Amino acid sequence: MGNYQEREGAVLFKGNPATLLGPEVKVGDVAPDFRVVDNGLQPVTLATAAGKIRLITVVPSLDTPTCDTMTRQFNQEVATLPDAVVAYTISVDLPFAQKRWCGNAGIDRVQTLSDYQDRSFGLNYGLLLQNLKLLARAVYVIDQNDKVVYVELVPEVTAEPNYAAALAAVKELL
Repeated sequence: MGNYQEREGAVLFKGNPATLLGPEVKVGDVAPDFRVVDNGLQPVTLATAAGKIRLITVVPSLDTPTCDTMTRQFNQEVATLPDAVVAYTISVDLPFAQKRWCGNAGIDRVQTLSDYQDRSFGLNYGLLLQNLKLLARAVYVIDQNDKVVYVELVPEVTAEPNYAAALAAVKELL
C-alpha cells in the first residue's frame, strides 16, 4: 500500500491493538481530498458536495450489526436536517452490496460510498486497518469551507460512536 505513516495501536479491534495507515486528521485541518464511488460506480470526491456541511461516517462493513445500527441511526437523525447537510457513510464494501443493503434498510438520506478501488479515503484520513484492509470506525464533520470541525475516531472499532456529539457539531454550522 505504498509508504504510509503507520500508527500502531491507534485503535482496538475486538480488544486487540490495531495499526492504522495514514495521517491522523485533526479538528482545524483542511479536509484531505479523496476519491470513492457511489452505488452507480460514479466517482465522489470532497468537492462533489462543495459548499455544503458534510457528515462523514466511516464503518468497516455495513453487513455487521454495529455498522448497520450506526448507519440507520444517522439516517434517521439526518432526515430532520436541511439539504445544506450531506451525509456519507464510507466503507470498503462493494457498491453493489451497499446498494442492496440500503434498499433493504430503507436508507434514503445517507449516501453510501465505497472506498474499495484504491482506499484513498482510508489512507488520506488515516483509517485503513493495516492487517484487515478495512476502515476503522470514525465520524467527521467538515464545514462549508472544507475545514474539519469534528473528529471522533472510535477507540474500539466494534463500538458505536457518540451520535449526539456529531449531530451537535453539524447543527452548530447551520
